[in-house]
Amino acid sequence: MFDIGFSELLVIGIVALVVIGPEKLPRLARTLGHLAGKLQRYVSDVKADINREIELEDLRKMRDSMQQAASDFQGNFAAEVNKTEAELKQAAEEFNQTTDAINKSLDAAQTAEPAPAEQNKPEDAKPA
Repeated sequence: MFDIGFSELLVIGIVALVVIGPEKLPRLARTLGHLAGKLQRYVSDVKADINREIELEDLRKMRDSMQQAASDFQGNFAAEVNKTEAELKQAAEEFNQTTDAINKSLDAAQTAEPAPAEQNKPEDAKPA
């Protein structure tokens, strides 16, 4: 973290020994060690929280993109179903029109033709 060499640590130790005194120096070192440990744990907790937030944000983005893709798919599917339904209705309407036209043609043809019983009367048979 900091670039402090052994010689610099030795100078800091000697100055601390002179300024603080030999009686209070071990207690001060212990307190500084505890504070450094707490600081290190706090920094690691903050890093872990940031990483969790980043992962959570990535998951939210992924969820949003999946929801967007699902809604796009649903919209496309509904559009295709509607299009197919319209085509089927149109085909059914055309089929009904064609069958109506055929039925009318058959009815017209049957009324225009003489009855089959009258056509096939034998000429030999004379009433008695």
